[in-house]
Amino acid sequence: MTPPRTKQRPKFRRIVLKLSGEALKNATSGEPIDSSILDRVCRQIKQVHDLGVQVCVVVGGGNIFRGLSGNSKHGTDRTTGDYMGMLATVINGMALMDCLEKLGVQVRVMTAIPMERIAEPYILRRAVRHLEKKRVVIFVAGTGNPYFSTDTTAALRASEIGAQILMKATKVDGVYDKDPKKYPDARKYKTLSYLDALRQRLNIMDSTAFSLCMDNDIPILVFDLDAPESILKASLGQSSGTVVK
Repeated sequence: MTPPRTKQRPKFRRIVLKLSGEALKNATSGEPIDSSILDRVCRQIKQVHDLGVQVCVVVGGGNIFRGLSGNSKHGTDRTTGDYMGMLATVINGMALMDCLEKLGVQVRVMTAIPMERIAEPYILRRAVRHLEKKRVVIFVAGTGNPYFSTDTTAALRASEIGAQILMKATKVDGVYDKDPKKYPDARKYKTLSYLDALRQRLNIMDSTAFSLCMDNDIPILVFDLDAPESILKASLGQSSGTVVK
């Protein structure tokens, strides 16, 4: 007789998952939001949610419009470009919401820029209440201010809601001492201190986001989103990524 499967126990009670907009993009066709990628990401979020983890998601908008590149390529004013990028995150957040709801997950999208017909305004206590009611909360429109990245938004929201970890899903499997694509001898870190990361000027997050995490003692996990069940493994404490703490 096959023994019953032991229920997996998550390592964290409340997490902030940072997704880049590019993670949803089909690199081959150029489609901004690839339905198969979106479904795969949402199914992983559902796996984690089903374990009882309180999940917050901060999503970027670089698959649709990136403020900095818009400024350099098209001559867009920096402030205008940043607001355009914030609106792009709303589109991505709504796509995640729609996909998760079709999988049976209750979701609330909260925006830093008021848009009553689309999403709830971001209010800290309301966000915490949603989490306590077992809803996934998606934060969109950045901080609502130009000159701040979605990395900074993720660090800020993690600090505000008391998340135990900030999980940054990327296209690499961790933090290296140099670019692993250019240097075969690049060394990957399993763990890293905030100060060492600063000294070595490792490109983990922008300086504002990194400082927020350091000041509020929030660990950062950098891991490969494309690895099988990567979000689930990260939530179980089984990720092969890099932890900065």
